[in-house]
Amino acid sequence: MKKDVSTPGCAEPESKKWKVAFYIFLIAAFVSVTTYAGIKLGPRVTELARKPEEFREWLNSFGWKGVLIFIGVQVLQVVIAAIPGEVTQLAGGYLYGTFFGTIYSLAGIVLGSVIVFYAARLLGYPLVKLLVSPRQLEKFSFMLNNKKSETAMFILFLIPGIPKDILTYIAGITPVKPLRFFAIITIGRLPALVGSAFIGHNTQLGNYGVAIAVSVAACILFFAGVLFRDRIINWVHKLTRGNKEPGGSENA
Repeated sequence: MKKDVSTPGCAEPESKKWKVAFYIFLIAAFVSVTTYAGIKLGPRVTELARKPEEFREWLNSFGWKGVLIFIGVQVLQVVIAAIPGEVTQLAGGYLYGTFFGTIYSLAGIVLGSVIVFYAARLLGYPLVKLLVSPRQLEKFSFMLNNKKSETAMFILFLIPGIPKDILTYIAGITPVKPLRFFAIITIGRLPALVGSAFIGHNTQLGNYGVAIAVSVAACILFFAGVLFRDRIINWVHKLTRGNKEPGGSENA
């Protein structure tokens, strides 16, 4: 009696097809949701954050849930790169003071970074390629198979003017371990968050001289980071790649 060997052979390709189809569906769903949210919510959130009194009234209308909504806004600005993080972070200081403005912003940014990191880690390079421009992906490509990618990320997250949200997507397809990455973004983004909240808080208090002075210093650092961005990234690349011989092995 002959055994039917065709069924297992057919089942395996069929299973692979379903996996590929589900994978494509997840990527399409993530991109669609983020794009839709960026179009529908991005302009409104940005407009409110630029008018802190209206933002305050809107958040207060939700009662104690207003804080959760503000944290949600910070999550959105990480997941949706179209929302400028600097504006919402300044608003946090204006609304909640330097300390709590920093804490609430940091909570949202870390949570948003967790979502972005795991989305990139689970869905891989195809997702990142859809959401990050080829030019930016090329700039940070040195971290993809780099054992020192953690060091590179920490330095880049500290420097103003580096696109942090895009870097978070790219981090998901690097060898960095999740818990280490979340520690990196917490420490690396903290100085800028404190500065933004401090400016926002002093603006709300009417200490315009202090707010302007710190804002000018922050702007100088930011524009310096933007102006020298390529040089900084190249320097970090050289710093973390190690000295390699032509054969590919590292010098002792």
